[in-house]
Amino acid sequence: MATTGNLFDLEGKVALITGGSRGLGREMALAFARAGADVVIASRKQAACDAAAAEVVALGRRALAHACHVGDWKQVGAMVEAAWGHFGHVDVVVNNAGMSPLYPSLADVSEALWDKVLAVNLKGPFRLSALAGKRMAAAGGGSIINVSSVAAIRPTPLETPYAAAKAGLNALTVAFAHAYGPTVRVNCIMAGPFLTDISVAWPPEMLKWFERTAALGRAGDPHEIVGAALYFASDASSFTTGAVLRVDGGQA
Repeated sequence: MATTGNLFDLEGKVALITGGSRGLGREMALAFARAGADVVIASRKQAACDAAAAEVVALGRRALAHACHVGDWKQVGAMVEAAWGHFGHVDVVVNNAGMSPLYPSLADVSEALWDKVLAVNLKGPFRLSALAGKRMAAAGGGSIINVSSVAAIRPTPLETPYAAAKAGLNALTVAFAHAYGPTVRVNCIMAGPFLTDISVAWPPEMLKWFERTAALGRAGDPHEIVGAALYFASDASSFTTGAVLRVDGGQA
């Protein structure tokens, strides 16, 4: 049984984080390393993975940098093989990679854009959860953390494909919790607006809207995702599965 002092300890654990080279993924990777975990950093560009992995190593932990497009079924399988082959086990999987391209109108959403958004935000997490969950269950346990969005429950015409995919990810959270329980816990962080590098492209009126509608009156700083991530990754959430937790400053 974990004590209060080591409730969030990840010593001896291995965490795999998609979209782990920047933004919220990078913050989680560094937080997990500080808590004692070794980390697999996955994102599309190898150089970005290498840079984030070097930061993990600088904290005294081991890291594997692996380039992967999570929307590609075969690449996800190869990533799982690489992670288990390198470390021998993975205890925490974070489905964090996501994308939401801009489009002029719903009628102008192309089939290619729709397929790309659904592939990265929904197909990839499904495939990774299926493969990793099976292995973790066979090994005796683990934790899968999905990173969704408040757009899943408050969609607008500006990100409709993304919102649909994230609503699907909320559903996958519950389904996989039942599929791989009782040993593997599956939970979801439903994130609100965070001031990551992507936010620099937000128009000023969007930021003002977040400030006006959120109970805390602001968007989040990237490090503010860490508490929820550590909770779901660690023994602190030992009796929590199938949960969807809003971390949005009270926007929704």
